[in-house]
Amino acid sequence: MKRSEIKFTVELDDKNIPEKIFWDATDNPNEGLEETKAITISLWDHFHFNTLKIDLWTKDMPVGDMKRFYIETIAGMADALRTATGDEKMTEEIHTVCRKLFKHLEEEIKKEQEKL
Repeated sequence: MKRSEIKFTVELDDKNIPEKIFWDATDNPNEGLEETKAITISLWDHFHFNTLKIDLWTKDMPVGDMKRFYIETIAGMADALRTATGDEKMTEEIHTVCRKLFKHLEEEIKKEQEKL
C-alpha cells in the first residue's frame, strides 16, 4: 500500500502568531519545505458528525490576498463536492456565490486604487 504524508511547519512569534508557514508533501514535485502565507484544513469527524478546522495565516498576509484565498478555497470545495457527490446544482450555487464575492473583491481593489 502506498503511503503519503503532508507536513506543515509553523514559526510563531512570542505571542503565538504565525510569522512563517512551510509545507511539504510526499508527492510534492519540489524538494524540501515551501513557504506559504495561509492554510486552511477541514477534517470530517464521523463520530461527532461535524467538521474540525485549522485556519492559519501569517501576519504579513495581505487582506486582499486573504479574501481571494478564501473565495478560491470555496470554489475548490465546490469542485470537490461535484466530484464526490455528482451534485451539479449545489456546485453551481456555490460557484455563483464565488463569482459574486470575486466581483465584490474586484470593486474593493478598484476603490483602493482610486484612492492612491
